[in-house]
Amino acid sequence: MTHWGKQSKAAFCSSQQIRGMSENTPLCLPRHLVFADLTPEEMAQVVRYLRGSLGVRLVDASRAEPSDSCIASVELQVPAKAEVLQFLDGAGARPPREALAVLYFGNQPEPNVTEYVVGPLPTPAYHRDVTVQKYGGKVPYYRRPVTGKEYVDINTLIQQELRKAPRFLATCCESDGTDLAILTTAPRGFKSGDRTTWFVLFHNVAGTGYYLSPVGLEVLVEHKDLHVSRWRLRQVFYNGRYFASTGDLEDAFVANLLEVVRVEKPQADTVLGLMRPRHPPGSPGPLHYEPQGPRYSVRGNRVTFQGWSVAFGMNPNSGPRLFDIRYRGERIVYELSLQEALALYGSNCPGGMSTRYLDGSFGIGRFAYELVRGLDCPYTATYVDRHYLVESETPKTNQNSLCIFEHDAALPLRRHFSDSQSLYYGGLRKNTLVIRAISTLINYDYIWDFMFHGSGAMEVRVHATGYISSSFFHGQGTDYGNRVGPHTLGTMHLHHIHYKVDLDVNGQMNSLETQDMGYELVKEPWSMQNTIERLYLRRERLEREDEAAFPLNAPMPRYLCFASPFTNKWGHPRSYRIQITSFAGEHLPASSPMERSISWGRYQLAVTRRKEEEPTSTSIYNQNDPWTPTVAFADFINNETITNKDLVAWISVGFLHVPHAEDVPNTVTVGNGVGFFLRPYNYFDEDPSVDSPDSVYFKPRHSGPGSDPQCSRGPEGHGAGSTPGTAARASTSCALGPRCWQEAPAGEYGTNKGVNV
Repeated sequence: MTHWGKQSKAAFCSSQQIRGMSENTPLCLPRHLVFADLTPEEMAQVVRYLRGSLGVRLVDASRAEPSDSCIASVELQVPAKAEVLQFLDGAGARPPREALAVLYFGNQPEPNVTEYVVGPLPTPAYHRDVTVQKYGGKVPYYRRPVTGKEYVDINTLIQQELRKAPRFLATCCESDGTDLAILTTAPRGFKSGDRTTWFVLFHNVAGTGYYLSPVGLEVLVEHKDLHVSRWRLRQVFYNGRYFASTGDLEDAFVANLLEVVRVEKPQADTVLGLMRPRHPPGSPGPLHYEPQGPRYSVRGNRVTFQGWSVAFGMNPNSGPRLFDIRYRGERIVYELSLQEALALYGSNCPGGMSTRYLDGSFGIGRFAYELVRGLDCPYTATYVDRHYLVESETPKTNQNSLCIFEHDAALPLRRHFSDSQSLYYGGLRKNTLVIRAISTLINYDYIWDFMFHGSGAMEVRVHATGYISSSFFHGQGTDYGNRVGPHTLGTMHLHHIHYKVDLDVNGQMNSLETQDMGYELVKEPWSMQNTIERLYLRRERLEREDEAAFPLNAPMPRYLCFASPFTNKWGHPRSYRIQITSFAGEHLPASSPMERSISWGRYQLAVTRRKEEEPTSTSIYNQNDPWTPTVAFADFINNETITNKDLVAWISVGFLHVPHAEDVPNTVTVGNGVGFFLRPYNYFDEDPSVDSPDSVYFKPRHSGPGSDPQCSRGPEGHGAGSTPGTAARASTSCALGPRCWQEAPAGEYGTNKGVNV
């Protein structure tokens, strides 16, 4: 990958820009770099600027105490859409390149979280506080995400407390506590201002996930105070009983007042969840093959492929995001971005029953690690590094953490064999461009896919794999899942994933139109004494946001389209259809005091007016204060008109997962994938894939004197995957005769000779 600041200006500058350049003209940058993630050099410049400009003592976040002030993160500040479009589509100036810096100010009379916009890059000269502008007020300090340093200090406290119950630990789990792993839950308490967290303890065996080996012990830690020395262990849970301290737990054990379930320390070769192969490798399976190299092109943060053009990036919190998605030069989507991933659990243990993970606060993009060639993505894929600055003043790099590849789905995109009137075959392979990243969020691995089809359709999907989370099996545990091990309850949970889709279909001014089927009872025109139930198309234009907010599990029109005011050749509005595949369950009852923090989960789809002040449906601060959410998506829906406006679709997908025996050692992706399509609907005058160079067409040679009366013999025609001069037998025979296909005339068959767009 070439550093974007060093690419050739001639390769990217417009002809107008090149003509106007002199020796003193700054290096011309590609237009799509307006969306490019910050480089490590830019992050470092922002850190240096803040250290010298705020007049506050800043401690590196990797070692900062809660009472210190530190730089929590630095990321790209995406410019306002209006500025970007003036730059991309008109004669507007390039928007200034800026960063968003999040700082934790613990060393102040009123500790708080503050967000600054810093710019212009690469040499910052200003910063402005945007916290109140973004959130309507200051962000209280207790809402900040828990840092790695805070978890280390909590673990130290737990280890100190465990030393107060040596005989209990030795008996219950053959441990002195030092070899146990702790797993955090969230949120942290019951009301705003709380910072009290249940931690679940597991046997820890190197080389395997500990998530399937609970020992039955859970502890509640209060860590709100700015001074670590004042943190306290407030409660202990073991095998259905609660204690005030580990000392009380030990006393109950010594007095023989405690029922102990002895859990042997697992051995490395038999531990539940071991992923080590049990058999030697067999013969290799099929491999992805590109005969003449990749048919897509990647330059900086932009990929092009057979008419598609996409700018890609990665937010360290919310994960993958795409901008300026164009097909055949026309923008279809301005922004397509992951917003949040919710995992909500049930259990009869306190940690499991209280867990509602909002993964954006942990870092969906930050924890998208290096991908394994040949397994996570094809060997031939293009692998891209991603950089981030979180909880440190030094930028970090996740090498090869995003991949791009062309995928042969081994399925026709379309095809037809005609054995009526005339004989011919026409078809096209289903090849798609895939942009993929995989985030490991504690136990779960989420595979994020963005796919681009030759028909002009986009597909977004997520698969869940990795380890299930578990509780210690006791009592009526099977009311909350299935037993998957001697002492392990696979706890039921919901996955909810939320996306933002800023569609610009044939321009920014769009309306929302729905279509579905209905029946009307009419008399048969040719036989008036009889009636028929006639199927008809019911069309409707939704005028306001409240009409366009479709509650979870409620009926939704099967055709729902973003429609432009312009028509195709046949007089229909040029449109893109949203088609959702989801099996989500109820995210939380409406009566829950924390429901507003995930109120986006109320809707399978909601369409709102686009507003610059509503950039995301959630916030990293919602996890630790869901009772007073910093961003409440429900407030976005206020019944404004949505006719011929710049609109955004907010899409929720998900599924209920009840773990079962086959989730050990790992959850498989089969059946655990959900997502949605964005499909052209009268946007074109015909299927645009007819222009694909991969199209295939062949037909039989015409009969002639002296030839077979049914079908004359001749050169075999070209089939899918063939090239000129290569015989490829037809998959079926002539209607009444032998296999005798004619090579199609020039222009009627396609080859696999691809070129980069």
